[in-house]
Amino acid sequence: MLELVLASASPRRLNLLEALGLKCAVLPQDIDESPLPAEKPENLVKRLALAKAKSAISTLSETDHRLVLGSDTIVVCDGQILGKPQNKSDGLAMLKLLSGRTHKVLTAVALMNHVKQAETMSLTEVSFTTLSDDEIDTYWESGEPLGKAGAYAVQGLGAMLVNKIHGSYSGVVGLPIFETVDLLKNFGVDIKTILLNQR
Repeated sequence: MLELVLASASPRRLNLLEALGLKCAVLPQDIDESPLPAEKPENLVKRLALAKAKSAISTLSETDHRLVLGSDTIVVCDGQILGKPQNKSDGLAMLKLLSGRTHKVLTAVALMNHVKQAETMSLTEVSFTTLSDDEIDTYWESGEPLGKAGAYAVQGLGAMLVNKIHGSYSGVVGLPIFETVDLLKNFGVDIKTILLNQR
């Protein structure tokens, strides 16, 4: 069975990969996720995904031939990058910004072994319903927004805030499946191989 090394602590990414029948060893990486001066969102998310993968593979021996997957997700609204909220006021501000508007969710994926690497990115447009201050506060108090890019989780209670998605739903969750499978093909892993893994 194919085994990947997932350079992320995200249970959502792990669940998505396991749903494909892929075995994953979880090897989270602690890297600086701060944007560089004037760095574009697309460049930031790709850089972070690749940095996670490179950091993880540097801990593996040259005889370890497993593929390493790094991924990163950011939310962008009005050109402003919304990462994980630092506190309640930060989270409430993010949700107020997103309320009644359409924003972008960018998720980059980097896949590598000791020989080569490949990267991809998905861009999804997500539209929020208009939220009252009370609804925003109540959602924050659910505990779900903490630790989530943009202060919401589309696969959880946050689904009630979203009225339209254009693009990759799994990309908004944290790992675009179609793009990830396409990356795997670069390393000789095709859809048939993944389907046979399910048996």
